[in-house]
Amino acid sequence: LQVLLIFAKEDSQSDGFWWACDRAGYRCNIARTPESALECFLDKHQEIIVIDHRNSRYFDAEDICRSLRATKPSEHTVILAVVPRTSSDQEETSVLPLLHAGFDRRFMENSSITACYNELIQIEHGEVRSQFKLRACNAVFTALDHCQEAVEITSEDHVIQYVNPAFERMMGYHKGELIGKELTELPKSDKNHADLLDTINTFIKKGKEWQGVYYARRKSGDSIQQHVKITPVVGQGGKIRHFVSLKRLRCTNENNKQLYKSHHDEKYSVDNSQSESHSFRCKNRRKDSIDVKSITSQSSDAPSLQTRRYSSMARIHSMTIEAPITKVINIINAAQENSPITVAEALDRVLEILRTTELYSPQLGTKDEDPHTSDLVGGLMTDGLRRLSGNEYVFSKNMNLSHSHLSVPITINDVPPCITQLLDNEESWDFNIFELEAVTNKRPLIYLGLKVFARFGVAEFLNCSEATLRAWLQLIEANYHSSNSYHNSTHAADVLHATAFFLGKERVKGSLDHLDEVAALIAATIHDVDHPGRTNSFLCNAGSELAVLYNDTAVLESHHTALAFQLTAKESKCNIFRNMDRTHYRTLRQAIIDMVLATEMTKHFEHVNKFVNSINKPMASEENSSHSEGSDCECTAHTKNFPDNQTLIKRMMIKCADVANPCRPLELCIEWAGRISEEYFAQTDEEKRQGLPVVMPVFDRNTCSIPKSQISFIDYFITDMFDAWDAFAHLPVLMQHLANNYKHWKTLDELKCKSLRLPSENN
Repeated sequence: LQVLLIFAKEDSQSDGFWWACDRAGYRCNIARTPESALECFLDKHQEIIVIDHRNSRYFDAEDICRSLRATKPSEHTVILAVVPRTSSDQEETSVLPLLHAGFDRRFMENSSITACYNELIQIEHGEVRSQFKLRACNAVFTALDHCQEAVEITSEDHVIQYVNPAFERMMGYHKGELIGKELTELPKSDKNHADLLDTINTFIKKGKEWQGVYYARRKSGDSIQQHVKITPVVGQGGKIRHFVSLKRLRCTNENNKQLYKSHHDEKYSVDNSQSESHSFRCKNRRKDSIDVKSITSQSSDAPSLQTRRYSSMARIHSMTIEAPITKVINIINAAQENSPITVAEALDRVLEILRTTELYSPQLGTKDEDPHTSDLVGGLMTDGLRRLSGNEYVFSKNMNLSHSHLSVPITINDVPPCITQLLDNEESWDFNIFELEAVTNKRPLIYLGLKVFARFGVAEFLNCSEATLRAWLQLIEANYHSSNSYHNSTHAADVLHATAFFLGKERVKGSLDHLDEVAALIAATIHDVDHPGRTNSFLCNAGSELAVLYNDTAVLESHHTALAFQLTAKESKCNIFRNMDRTHYRTLRQAIIDMVLATEMTKHFEHVNKFVNSINKPMASEENSSHSEGSDCECTAHTKNFPDNQTLIKRMMIKCADVANPCRPLELCIEWAGRISEEYFAQTDEEKRQGLPVVMPVFDRNTCSIPKSQISFIDYFITDMFDAWDAFAHLPVLMQHLANNYKHWKTLDELKCKSLRLPSENN
């Protein structure tokens, strides 16, 4: 709120208003002359003006008021006259001269700050707020005039006071024919139920909103069916002052024909008919239920075309092979038919969403809003930007890699004591995988794998010897690239550890079979085998052999699974599946493939949302029901023990295990953040060297803020997913680590620190 004080001289009264404005939080300007007052007002458009009317020696207050009132901005301004205090023996003067001059109020001279403050506050809460509402009226009526819904406003006695152009077009009347008439004077349709009007009046007289379907009669005499919502507007004293009716055509063939007919019958000019024909034709927003007859040729020489079109559409509607989404859309269409207008509109928005291709991917803002998130999404959730011919990228791999030179324990009991001591803690979430990496000379996967697989009885389930399992683990680890800073066998061992930890949680354990557990552990072990340290987008842009082989779709994930099964089958002594019967093997193989493919990020939100909708929400509903009945039983069997739900749980488990770094203890989280950043830095360097599109520009080693990248990754990918997984598996330790680590990155970011730690912590 802005106040203009017009006082020729500074005195206690002007000071009183100045300090009153300060107390009220108003912006205040002071003018000393009529000219400066007018100039200031035209510049600032103050809502309150206080003019000194106590002495005419310096200026004429009424002349100033008239000059201000002559300007357009003053229409919504309150002008206050400060008049001299009268003595008790003087007669009270009339306020009419002040009102005629343009003043709104009179203030008897009083230099008390509190008195001035009270006056200004009263003006704000009275006249100024009313003026604000009046000022908004032009905008409101502009909106109503351009609104596509027909709007009718009546008084409490049902006298029409306003209709908008959409109402005129719908009903065929001009507003001049309606304003001032009672609703009872207008002709009614005989298609409504006899008691419908009584029902409507009963609702709205009680101050309740009514909505439903109503037949109205147009000026031409035709009846049209409308969705109608009538809202009572309560005014001063709690009394109903107006009724606002919103009306929208129900898109029926009958309405279409009547409006089409009336549009051609009424005598509009060519320009008018061109501009308004679109409004007169009722668009059918539910395209699936369109009447084919209405879109065929109207000429009599095309009956065969009309028949053919109708026949084709009839066959489509009678199809017996319906996809689930088609059934859903048909159910929604049917529900719309007898729904109130607000529900029908909401269902229309639902249909629009269901018809999109990316149902599970949230919409990102512009790249400028959050470049770190945009780059992460671009790098992790797309399969490349464009193919560049002549830039072939082939990473080295050797499927015949000899591993006879590696020193491997003969049995799990032959593991060196230093490693055994570390592995004693492997069931703890805070297990330090980097210490195991150090003591095993960068071969943690085989040692951790032997321990974890023994704990879950993997060899027994596969009916293979421990020696075969040991040889297989050795072979898989040998095909991880130790030169990668992140995607190496230490990462695989870390994911295996997280998977085993999750499998130990009661609710997970109670939801999966032994085959599921074995599949999860094998999938975790192989999920990144032969990873080149580059993203799918990079491989697609570089035109790599693998991108061509897998058609730019889930390139690395497809390669990891295919190579793992190829390596396993190549040598009998490494084939952990050779003693399984065919049925069990195929079931196990499909489960492993499904879990590894789930680590591909383009379907991240699909997997998370399906888990929430199919597991979390039904489980929460059942738990609430069981609590209300006084039962403490676990609600796992009905909600989760179905193949589809088991698949969702396994996918979610390996996804969380794969990106659990932000949920590890801070020191481990920091180490992983440094390693993945280095791998992305190396990719950006290579993209620049080869002239490839830079997939993640923020990962430039010279400018990147690692804290920002971690914050974006946690905000966009981690938080929602782990909230959902925690709601199912109950993981308080992980969630506490996540909160602490996020706080760490936030602190670094607020201090503009781009490194992993504060400078004081680097030692």
